[in-house]
Amino acid sequence: MDNNERTGVFSMLVTNEAGVAARLTSLYARRGYNIDSFTASPTNDPKLTRITLVLTGDDRKFNQIFTQTAKQEFVKSISLMEEADLYRELLLLKIKASKKERSEIKEIVDIYRGRIVDLSNRSLIVEVTGESAKIDGFMNMMSSYELVDVCRTGITGLKRGDRGLDEE
Repeated sequence: MDNNERTGVFSMLVTNEAGVAARLTSLYARRGYNIDSFTASPTNDPKLTRITLVLTGDDRKFNQIFTQTAKQEFVKSISLMEEADLYRELLLLKIKASKKERSEIKEIVDIYRGRIVDLSNRSLIVEVTGESAKIDGFMNMMSSYELVDVCRTGITGLKRGDRGLDEE
């Protein structure tokens, strides 16, 4: 990552229709933008979907992304989120674990306020939710165990407090 580059998180409301995600990703791919994370979910309005997009770039690149995205007829609102806004990510992690290792893992899971959501004779699945740095820290702690499978949702977020109410 170059010195001026940083991570940008864009939150947008788009029409809830087939092909919107494909059109957005195609727009970015044609311009050579790499998407770090893309999440989409329905909102309280069945006509709208919230998309949270994470990209790496500088202010110029973020301005281009903002402008080009806002021009799309299916985009109802878009904002570049700020550090003070609320971000979360979900991790599901399957770990091979003996009986002895289970108690060690449970202690670490408890420290990270995660929970064990599945347990079998030779493995367990852990769920951890939080900021990306917390997820990264947990993954670092688990690196000494045999990780079977990892699934991270990517970042999603909302503006804190009353900010953004007039925009949506």
